[in-house]
Amino acid sequence: MNLAEFDPKQIEDEGSRQAIIYLLNLVEGQQAELERLRGENERLREENNRLKGQSKKPKYKREGTSEEEKERASQEGTDYSSEKERKGSQKRRKKRRKNETIKIDREETLKVEREQLPEDAEFKGHEEVIVQDIKVETDNVRFRKEKWYSPSEGKTYLAELPTGYEGQFGPRLKAWVVVFTFALNVTEAKIEDFLETAGVSISSGQIAAIIKQETRVLEKEKEAVYEAGLRSTPWQQIDDTGAKVKGQNCYTQVVCNPYYTAYFTNEGKDRLTVLEVLWGGAELQFCLDETAWAYLKECSLPQKYQAVLATWPQTQFFRREQFEERLKEEMPQLGPQQYKWVLEAAGIAAYHRQESWPVIEQLVCDDAGQFKRLVSKQALCWVHEGRHYKKLSPTVGYHQQLLVAFRGEFWDYYRQLLAYRQQPSLKEKERLGQKFDTLFSPQTDYEALNERIAKTKAKKEALLRVLDYPELPLHNNEAELGARQRKPKENISYGPQTSTGAKGWDIGLTLVTTARKLGVNIFAYLHDRVGQLHQMPSLANLITQKAADDLSTSTSQPQAP
Repeated sequence: MNLAEFDPKQIEDEGSRQAIIYLLNLVEGQQAELERLRGENERLREENNRLKGQSKKPKYKREGTSEEEKERASQEGTDYSSEKERKGSQKRRKKRRKNETIKIDREETLKVEREQLPEDAEFKGHEEVIVQDIKVETDNVRFRKEKWYSPSEGKTYLAELPTGYEGQFGPRLKAWVVVFTFALNVTEAKIEDFLETAGVSISSGQIAAIIKQETRVLEKEKEAVYEAGLRSTPWQQIDDTGAKVKGQNCYTQVVCNPYYTAYFTNEGKDRLTVLEVLWGGAELQFCLDETAWAYLKECSLPQKYQAVLATWPQTQFFRREQFEERLKEEMPQLGPQQYKWVLEAAGIAAYHRQESWPVIEQLVCDDAGQFKRLVSKQALCWVHEGRHYKKLSPTVGYHQQLLVAFRGEFWDYYRQLLAYRQQPSLKEKERLGQKFDTLFSPQTDYEALNERIAKTKAKKEALLRVLDYPELPLHNNEAELGARQRKPKENISYGPQTSTGAKGWDIGLTLVTTARKLGVNIFAYLHDRVGQLHQMPSLANLITQKAADDLSTSTSQPQAP
């Protein structure tokens, strides 16, 4: 019999059946170990070549997104996307006619030459055709500023330039440079080429100066967007992605909800760094209270250290320098990990106790360690959880069948949670809670699947947070998509070369991505701000208004049981 079609359930003798099941799982374990050793051997070979001064084996990116390529990637175990299973069989969304959104700048009536018409021709009105075109031209202005001199005062009076026209370039050009840089991911060299083609005399250095200057001007806008976004919902989504700053490995944290997306690039991604991001980039403070003590007990900090900390002023805020200095003086024997626990506990406690900055109540994220314990309620992403099952690659056909069957039940349960979000009820909440226990408790004949199921069950509280808060999203795609927005620009521009440049990237991407979510024309907005017109409402105000409108609408919708 072909092993791919072999089913141990066909074996009548229980002892023999269990022995075969054990051997099949042994085969899976050996195959997994073989793949691990192959990967390690390849890495060691590349490292050996590097030490010898030889070039590494080139890595080619997979191109294209055809169904055949996706299927091949899935078979090779390199594609862990679960979008097909998550979406299920959904109807294709009907596209809106483009002509409905096209702004008409001018109209022309075209006539038929009368000589071409027969004598009996009758006029039947007009047939409309919309043709889109653009016009790129300069708007260079020679300002003739009046100049007056007062002999009695010994003073010269000179007319001022219009607002927004400081320097050699006007507000529209400056706004387009920012749009090209952060919305379209165009390099400074290519921006220079385009502007020179349009008749503008400019250098790449001047373009860099415009980007630096205008992002500095827009920094307050980003801060206002972030604060308004944090206040707009009691929950937020977060993710991080690798970043390069002057060739060094850094990380960009992305915090968002449906109204905004904010970016923060830092050297690390540890829990204290993420906490600083959630605190709006403010200098961390530390205090000891019930939140800190609960954290330290969960970490099992030795009692002798807890006793020393108990003598410190409780609920008093310390600056980081003060707190660390006292730790080193009174507990010099504290180990590195224990030292980190104390800092994290006191930092998180101070974050939740302070009242000057909005505190996040619930965080939607993946199960990365740096996101844990930061907030009182954590909601985990079901898509990330589903990827763990996609990564299982059984060799035995029987195990493959078990995995396919379970993944089908997994995504069917996910879609039931989606339906619950639309129509929550106490009865359905209880049913889904019980079904979770049933679904994630089976003991299959595939041990690796059983281990994965047990890990999912341990996350029940965070995965089923939606049963108490139906407004929570079930996945973290919003933050993941935000993280991906940074990658194309880094691939094109090789990353910022200074920390100031990295901050500028964060500001530009925050405003561009948020404007898209709010349906704001990013060029019009940047021109309004760069030109200091301030005729358009701020993105922060739009976030607040839209969140308020959605909240008033949701009051008529089913509420959490």
